Amino acid sequence: MIGEFLQGFTQDSFALPLFSSLATGALIGLEREVRGKPAGLRTHALVCFAATLLTLAAAHQGDWVVTLLPDTQLVTDPARMAHGILTGIGFLGAGVIFREGPSVHGLTTAASLWITAALGIVFGVGMYWLAVAGALATLGVLVLLRLIFSVLPVRAEVRLQVVSGFDDGFDAEALRRLLRRQGLGVRAVSQSINRQAGVRALTTSTYCRSDAEIDRLAEALAVVPGLHSASVLPTEDPLSENLPQSPFG
Repeated sequence: MIGEFLQGFTQDSFALPLFSSLATGALIGLEREVRGKPAGLRTHALVCFAATLLTLAAAHQGDWVVTLLPDTQLVTDPARMAHGILTGIGFLGAGVIFREGPSVHGLTTAASLWITAALGIVFGVGMYWLAVAGALATLGVLVLLRLIFSVLPVRAEVRLQVVSGFDDGFDAEALRRLLRRQGLGVRAVSQSINRQAGVRALTTSTYCRSDAEIDRLAEALAVVPGLHSASVLPTEDPLSENLPQSPFG
């Protein structure tokens, strides 16, 4: 019985697309797993495998065991299965996207899940070379482009919050002058004043081109006399929401 099952499995051309999709999903998921993303190797492997499995089932609807009413006809449309797969994967992708302050995380992982499902469909319809090309392009985008961007002078938005004594003279204009001396752009500065506590809180943001530039900005703020606290936080950092406790509650 097992021999008949294996023989039918291979003769019906199920083995190659299923195993290929499983391996492809695992490769894409491995990159996400190494990056510590919520959807990793197992998730991507299962998504690609399931997409291929459902596509193969839709392509072989003639083999389905169904009971038809008299004078009825079964009309097959495998494309509807592909539409259903890609629609369903949207809900899974939405689950890995989350917002943290001004930053949105999980978009690349959601896109990798979507392309993984698409590759599973392509494997299921037997277009192996197209699927392999798509898998290589996906891995290239996830791995090679990240290496390229790591050496490019990409600007990062940095949030600043400074708390100083109200009578210490470090006001919004003083913060703007400090940013100009560091060669950084100046944006609008929000101010909160608490006369009872005798402190002033200044909040703004700027753009830095490297970690060294961020470090220099932090060092410049550290030597300003009269500052109670200062925060220099890149917006893409998950800790950027953990600003110091405001003196205004």
